[in-house]
Amino acid sequence: MRRHKALLATGAAVFGTAILGAAGQGASADQPDRETVSVGRLAGKDAARRMAEQRPLVAAAGVIRWAQERGRYAGFTGIALERNRVALYWKGELPAPVRKALAKARGTAQVRVVSAPYSLKELKSASARLQERLRADPSLGHTVKIPADGSGLVVAADPGRRAAAAAGRRAAALQEDLGVPVRTVREGRMKERSRDDDSQPWSGGALIKTDGVPCSSGFGVRDGSGTQYVLGAAHCGRPGGRVTNGADQYIGTVGPRHQAHDVMLIPTSDVDDFLYTGGRGDERGVRVEGWDWVYTGEYLCQSGVTSAAATGGPVCDLKVKFFYNDSEDLVEAEQMNGREAARGGDSGGPVYAAAAGGGAVAKGTVTRSLGSGLGFQDFGTAWRDFGVWIDK
Repeated sequence: MRRHKALLATGAAVFGTAILGAAGQGASADQPDRETVSVGRLAGKDAARRMAEQRPLVAAAGVIRWAQERGRYAGFTGIALERNRVALYWKGELPAPVRKALAKARGTAQVRVVSAPYSLKELKSASARLQERLRADPSLGHTVKIPADGSGLVVAADPGRRAAAAAGRRAAALQEDLGVPVRTVREGRMKERSRDDDSQPWSGGALIKTDGVPCSSGFGVRDGSGTQYVLGAAHCGRPGGRVTNGADQYIGTVGPRHQAHDVMLIPTSDVDDFLYTGGRGDERGVRVEGWDWVYTGEYLCQSGVTSAAATGGPVCDLKVKFFYNDSEDLVEAEQMNGREAARGGDSGGPVYAAAAGGGAVAKGTVTRSLGSGLGFQDFGTAWRDFGVWIDK
């Protein structure tokens, strides 16, 4: 049966300009039997407080981020959320449009500008050469990360005493060859993480199966032509794969995919802005008010189906640590209490923040995890790849 759509957030006002991609007036009016609870209540008192404290920082960061998105300036390095301010890392002089955006952002939150030793463009160039080395010699590492401060590159390599002993020498040799500092950290490889009976309109955080392989749905989205899709993880389904819900009811066939970015679209007849956030068997959820960029230091939640079964709700206190610069361009977060960040079957599931109105802000979709570490693709990449936004 179709869920009763027990809403955990009604269509409240959108916070400033931080929530992007909203189209239209939202879903139908609340029914009398709908439960109304906020994302903050689901996340827990401490996690909710941290996300609320970051809202003005995220809004200020968004003003700067969009100025950079429009201008694609070579000096840009990164943006990070700190305890009570935003840090903009930049190499060289700030262009006039960025200075203007900076002044506007400072009307919302404190922003400091930090001189970066390397720009993001320079680090990406060095990273591309480093990735070639990793493919030729996997013992050097398996993942390249770029810190927001532009200090150099970070290579994650498999744990092991013998490998650790040689890490310093190898990093020094790589730095000399690449022209940027390289730091090696010992970390295992994250594993890909591939609500039981959703029905039309299809929602986020539900169990979906592609040719029988279980994963989670991310968000209901649409493109400029009005075509509706379920956004998910590309590794969950091959081109042309048959996608069903947990009860084998047909949703659609796998459509546009970006394998390297691990995002795919499932064209379907009807989606909505509802997002399951309760346990595996219940129908609690929130409305998604739009999407936004992701920032280093930001606190987020994820609601994949398997974690929902294990915890009875979302996994929160996921703090963004790095942006990868391998072929996938993933984002790395860490569950700050040491809990499992995601589980098998969570792949494609929604990653989100709490909106000021009590709903959710889409931030991305789950790709892989290892222990408290989470790798996810940010929604902005799906927007660039497919031109989609949250369906309203």
